[in-house]
Amino acid sequence: MPQDLSQALKEGHTQAENGQFMRNFQKVQVTRKGFKLAMASLYHVYAALEEEMERNKDDPVYAPLYFPEELHRRAALEQDMAFWYGPRWQEAIPYSPATQRYVGRLRQVGRSEPELLVAHAYARYLGDLSGGQVLKKIAQKALDLPSSGEGLAFFTFPNIASATKFKQLYRSRMNALEMTPEVRRRVIEEAETAFLICIQLSEES
Repeated sequence: MPQDLSQALKEGHTQAENGQFMRNFQKVQVTRKGFKLAMASLYHVYAALEEEMERNKDDPVYAPLYFPEELHRRAALEQDMAFWYGPRWQEAIPYSPATQRYVGRLRQVGRSEPELLVAHAYARYLGDLSGGQVLKKIAQKALDLPSSGEGLAFFTFPNIASATKFKQLYRSRMNALEMTPEVRRRVIEEAETAFLICIQLSEES
């Protein structure tokens, strides 16, 4: 087992990057329909994830990774939903089976095992920071979107000056978390679950 928790979690991440939607995205085969569905799924996921984070922000295992100003995506995704689905987007956005499973897992973890939120936060936010700018440019080109960034607020982190430095900070905080070997094992297992759910989500689009 790798010494650092962040390294242990990173090993499962390459699987998620190989999902069908990601492969299509990187080959610029993304469609407007598929992209809209993916963005709606992300809205549901982040709304649930961030509600559970708020509920557990004082939990000693999770608290060092609480960065709402820098990382939280719900407000950005609400802007994107209005762009893609119109002013009544809350009534219009789809809620796919894989998304429902993902949200259900986040709710379960947040209520009964909040220390496992570490795994989901890592799987989502560090992946977004790593690939977000590349995906934004691909989407702008493939879908002929405005250069102003409308419809793509999700991919922009205005309160992070350097993604590389922030990821280093986040990983160092993660590696310093105090957890028993049993909790650490469960966090690593939960990260594998999170990455598999991400793959299922991407293959729906």
